[in-house]
Amino acid sequence: MHHEGRPEQKAQRSLVVQDFTNSLLDPNEPMAGRVENGGTIIANTAPGCWGPMITPRLRGGHEVTRPVHVEGAEPGDSIAIRIRDITVTSIATASGHDSSPEGFCLGDPYVAARCPACDILWPETHVEGIGQDSVKCDNCGNTVTPFEIVHGYTVTFDDTRQVGVTLPASAAETMAQDANHYAALPDASRQHSILSYAPSDMPGLLVRMRPFLGQLGTCPSTAMPDSHNGGDFGAFLVGAPHEYALTAEQLAEHKTDGHMDIDAVRAGAILVAPVKVKGGGIYMGDMHAGQGDGEIAGHTMDVSGSVTLQVEVVKNYPIDGPVLFPLLEDLPPMARPFTAAEKAKGARLAARWGMDAVEDVAPISVIGTAANMNDAITNGLNRAATLLGLSVPEIRNRATINGGVEIGRDPGVVHVTFLAPMARLDAVGLGDYAREQYEL
Repeated sequence: MHHEGRPEQKAQRSLVVQDFTNSLLDPNEPMAGRVENGGTIIANTAPGCWGPMITPRLRGGHEVTRPVHVEGAEPGDSIAIRIRDITVTSIATASGHDSSPEGFCLGDPYVAARCPACDILWPETHVEGIGQDSVKCDNCGNTVTPFEIVHGYTVTFDDTRQVGVTLPASAAETMAQDANHYAALPDASRQHSILSYAPSDMPGLLVRMRPFLGQLGTCPSTAMPDSHNGGDFGAFLVGAPHEYALTAEQLAEHKTDGHMDIDAVRAGAILVAPVKVKGGGIYMGDMHAGQGDGEIAGHTMDVSGSVTLQVEVVKNYPIDGPVLFPLLEDLPPMARPFTAAEKAKGARLAARWGMDAVEDVAPISVIGTAANMNDAITNGLNRAATLLGLSVPEIRNRATINGGVEIGRDPGVVHVTFLAPMARLDAVGLGDYAREQYEL
């Protein structure tokens, strides 16, 4: 973003991002740099969720990269993001189901952590020892725990980054002694590593790795805690007692739904994100080593990692939330493109009943978010109807017989996936992304 008195940066063909926000996405802050339309962004991301959650000075619950200006992107456009690579760099991480003890926040432990002993909001803290009492207030020495792990685990990954195994207490405690090393925390990261907590409630569990980005998108058009850039977590900002409070109308206007936790946002997918500020402001973070639909524990295996994205401006894109073209294998069975044999059978059947052809279709996945799952589904259906110029009842039918509704995150992120008319995708400038992704 251009700021008065600051020389305009030259757009780069390839931009390396190593800096992080203070968990706030703020359109008034300078961006990390400019990249050409069609250029590449490379980043080393920091863990989301648990590390920032136990670091009170971070004001958004995550720690994401500083946004990047994409040349030519204006409000009302979108940016197509081809995810070229996602690689886990952490050796280990820790996670688990959480609770929020009383007295350690002003309304929202993700956004406004406080020390109850000296009543400082966003206190500076340090780590002493290991375990859930190890984060101490710099000012008074009191333990500050806006979150506790109710049931948790420490997991380490094999050298091929294909599987992991959860560890017993002795191994978890060994890793906690050198937490930043095992977490592979990027040098610019300001979070305390959750490995310091050394949880070990279910050792010996084998897990698969299937890394993806929980946060990927564009900068909202007002200052917003990063983990709350979505309709479900964002609902916590409505009428909140802290300084980042928004009205419901402001939330709907400004958010870009960059925090999705949809496991299909992984290497090989194409994500189309709305632009609400000049330059778009591409940011990323909250990489997960793997997760089942719904992230039902509230958190999963947050890791550091390297990411390569290629970005391209889509002009005059008419929707306010993200659209995803998942990998073929990530599509619901009913939403997969028809094979040549299926098309031939369909053509013969159509001809028998006097039709010249069957409709040309391609998969698309429209993200919906809201405070709860039912409203998130409604949001996704409405967005899909707006995008394609079809009625909501027609989208419901298409998603039922040629698709499905999948859960990104509980309580309120979904993706409505279905076979859409290619003519309508072409009309809004998205048809060629479907052709590229599914070799149509």
